[in-house]
Amino acid sequence: MLIQNDKIRLARHHQDGHSHSHPHSRGDTEVHSVKSGRREIKVVRRVLDVNDKMADENRELFNRHGVFVLNMMSSPGSGKTTTLEKSLATIMPEIKCAVIVGDICTTNDADRLAVSGAPVVQINTDEFGGDCHLAAHVIEKAARSIDLDAIELLIVENVGNLVCPAEFDIGEDARAVILSVTEGEDKPLKYPLMFRKSDIAILNKTDLLPYLDYDVGEAVRSIRQIHPDMPVFEMSSKTEEGMGPWLDWLKRQVRDKLQQA
Repeated sequence: MLIQNDKIRLARHHQDGHSHSHPHSRGDTEVHSVKSGRREIKVVRRVLDVNDKMADENRELFNRHGVFVLNMMSSPGSGKTTTLEKSLATIMPEIKCAVIVGDICTTNDADRLAVSGAPVVQINTDEFGGDCHLAAHVIEKAARSIDLDAIELLIVENVGNLVCPAEFDIGEDARAVILSVTEGEDKPLKYPLMFRKSDIAILNKTDLLPYLDYDVGEAVRSIRQIHPDMPVFEMSSKTEEGMGPWLDWLKRQVRDKLQQA
């Protein structure tokens, strides 16, 4: 069943120092863009502090219901939605799942994931010009549309971006980043925060390796240079080759969370 919420507003602000000409909001806090310098740093810190407080409240809510929450992030076109399609088809109904999908426009990804039978909530971020991440307060609003007592796993498919989503805690238990072999081996070095903040990495589209000049070992070394000992799952979500270890990891996280509840 696809749950079509009214578009959930997500105001714009980025930790990377960008400022905008219109007001930004995080929950009940409104923040206006300011000139660069110490004042702007204070504004950004306040925005993130408010977000972190809301994220803690989200985490408490999910913990009360024994729901494991996974924040899935990547650049556009890495195969997030296909990975989720194949993953849901495999683990349901053994694990009761729901999905929150973040996108700038369209419901294309949500429509694809709804075929699984899992409840899907769409968040569009286009009302403020197309935001590049989800924040804690919109996750809280989306979660209201889901019967948390009826699920064990909530997956958040974040907006496709290797920068901003890593900056915002949404109350998740773990973060996964997908890197496809059609991207450069040095992406982890170019976007270190994403890989430093993530708990696992998926190296996707390995079925294309015969047609590419791509060094898997170099990509893994780049990941481990940023995040030593990070689990890296090499797989193809299209052919499903190599998906077993990733799915085993996911099932284990859900079981552990249920045992703690």
